[in-house]
Amino acid sequence: MALGASLARGKCQHFLAQVLASSGRVLNLDETRTFKRPCRLQIVARVGKRPPLRRGKVSPCRPVPEHIPRPPYVGSPTIPEISRDYQMHDSKGIYRMRAACALAAQVLDYSGTLVKSSITTDDIDEAVHQMIISAGAYPSPLGYGGFPKSVCTSVNECMFHGIPDSRKLQSGDIINIDVAVYLDGYHGDTSKTFLCGDVSDEMKRLVKVTEECLERGIAVCKDGATFKQIGQTIREHAEKHSFEVERFIGHGVGTVLHSQPLIFYPCNEDPPSLGCMLEGQTFTIG
Repeated sequence: MALGASLARGKCQHFLAQVLASSGRVLNLDETRTFKRPCRLQIVARVGKRPPLRRGKVSPCRPVPEHIPRPPYVGSPTIPEISRDYQMHDSKGIYRMRAACALAAQVLDYSGTLVKSSITTDDIDEAVHQMIISAGAYPSPLGYGGFPKSVCTSVNECMFHGIPDSRKLQSGDIINIDVAVYLDGYHGDTSKTFLCGDVSDEMKRLVKVTEECLERGIAVCKDGATFKQIGQTIREHAEKHSFEVERFIGHGVGTVLHSQPLIFYPCNEDPPSLGCMLEGQTFTIG
């Protein structure tokens, strides 16, 4: 048995029990422009050196070769409904899921090497796009409910699902890069927050504690464990370090990008329908 987990570090790790976890997010496009993390905003306010994030210009969508298979939602401006089905896989499905997660992790690692002052998030999108299609995969965000880019880049107070644009990164920024790929019928979904240049100690602490929360959440995943243990573990570690946890959710992932179970982190009690993890399930923690 093996548990494949795409961690905040962007690596595919393998543990015991055949539940797969990878770091990911779900939010609609309008919410991504305004939804912010309280603890991060408090830190920015204390530092007081950076102006508010301003949206840059968004370049046209990048083309994908015709021979690369598309997810079913491509071509529709409507955000797909969250699938009610828990995604369970046989050995063949697990093999393909690992391959998709491994590619996503490789792309994420590469994107992190590009983070530096003066590069734009659109430059990162171009590099990610080219690496994904060169591997014969499709960038999952592109065309998801009309999303115009191949990767999500969320800078500073933009929490996640940020749209790459012409804004240049500046020393002191933090940027979350969220990579998802569609390979051989399966989605691999992972992300990591990177530091750009001279980042404040408070920002470094925020990123460090967030990564620790993710690793602790992944550590409780095994056949028979309850989903609510993930949220409890993450919340306890965050509060220990004086951070608050917003209503982040984990979600099922596999042949469908977003599905049940939806995992709400701050809640002690999960809806009864969530139940326990089962061997062969795949889901994200983000």
